[in-house]
Amino acid sequence: MDAIKFGTDGWRATLDTFTEERVRMVGQAVADLLADQSAGDTVAVGYDARDHSPRFATALAEVLADNGFDVLSSERDCPTPVLAWTVRDRGLAGGLMITASHNPPEYNGVKFLPGDGAPAMPEVTDALEARLADPEQVPEADRGEIHEDTFTTRFGQHAVEFSGADLDGLSVAYDAMHGSGRGVTDDLLAGAGATVERLRCEAAEGFGGVSPEPSAEKLTDLVELVTEGDADLGFANDGDADRLAVVTPARGYLDPNLLYTVLYDYLLESDSGGAVRTVSTTFLVDRIAADHGEEVLEVPVGFKWVAQGMKDADALCGGEESGGFGITDHLRNKDGVLLALVLAQAHAERPLDDRADAIEAEYGEIHQGRVSVDCPEDRKDHVLTSLEGDLPERIAGKAVENVGTKDGFKIFLEDGTWVLVRPSGTEPKLRVYAEGDSADRVEELLAAGRALVAPRV
Repeated sequence: MDAIKFGTDGWRATLDTFTEERVRMVGQAVADLLADQSAGDTVAVGYDARDHSPRFATALAEVLADNGFDVLSSERDCPTPVLAWTVRDRGLAGGLMITASHNPPEYNGVKFLPGDGAPAMPEVTDALEARLADPEQVPEADRGEIHEDTFTTRFGQHAVEFSGADLDGLSVAYDAMHGSGRGVTDDLLAGAGATVERLRCEAAEGFGGVSPEPSAEKLTDLVELVTEGDADLGFANDGDADRLAVVTPARGYLDPNLLYTVLYDYLLESDSGGAVRTVSTTFLVDRIAADHGEEVLEVPVGFKWVAQGMKDADALCGGEESGGFGITDHLRNKDGVLLALVLAQAHAERPLDDRADAIEAEYGEIHQGRVSVDCPEDRKDHVLTSLEGDLPERIAGKAVENVGTKDGFKIFLEDGTWVLVRPSGTEPKLRVYAEGDSADRVEELLAAGRALVAPRV
């Protein structure tokens, strides 16, 4: 039991720790929690494209059925947002997704999704950890049934209708990175009228030897297709398709911070509402919101906090600098499938490059960077605490105006730039983030942040 710890987004571990025995214990904890809450009788179970995911999903389904729950089991690997939306759409008790998202192939994980389809909050995952136990069985007559289901059909119909996508004449390149977006995101884009050129849209053992994280350095073929080929736009999903990367003809890989501003600005053309962003996501969102008379809610890193903020603030959307975005009226969770349709439609109406250019011309350029500082786990709190009341008056040549402690230690400077120091949730490191109006300024800020933190470790 001690090896099972729910972190920022579920429990993830390498396969020497992520065993079927422990997965079954998680299944029992979910069964007990849902029974205690009288949440309902049916649970959905899905899994990603990892070779070992189907057997873990089968184990979860068996435990739930043995506890009296009916189980809707995905007929194939599916995107996490498809499962999340299905849970909410059908009024299910909850959902379980076997996935380690963008982690390397030797990892796996499990996410629990409550009935609203949003990420589970700490009070829920704490309750699951408290209920970890060996599997039980109710009498045979009371056991549930397991049924296969194609979750993508209803989701796809909803996604096309919600996005209003009419993509006739648009040429799109799509890179699934051998993940669960293949045959889903690309097919929806094609179904909406786009001509789709597919990359890594087949199942491959170990994701073809590359971690399914849609970062710029892992999408070189997609970037080349869009910047030098015939594609008007490029999309890529991570392993479980809850994150989205976008490639444009002029800019290539579009910085996720700038992408979020493009999304929010586009949504404001036909709707109103504030936005939610994490402490590490660009202030450019705030400038756009202010110009429209809207407000931005800043939350800690982790999409569960974004999702909660979307609810608390009745926001239009939520996003994070790692490429996770959600639209509240669709689902309070990040969704790299639906967002591909939404942004393709935005591009069809006005090219994303033009939108990004207009935003920067109106609100200024933004640049971001991040570095890591090695730090033992037992020193992280000490370093952050030591910063309180012990900051220089100026950092990187500018006066310190304000300090935020919502998640780590965020230092705001007089020129509108900032430096954020926060602990990594997965490694013995401190992360130093910075945002400025030029790449050179960001490098200055990162160097100053590192110099401030490193001696305290």
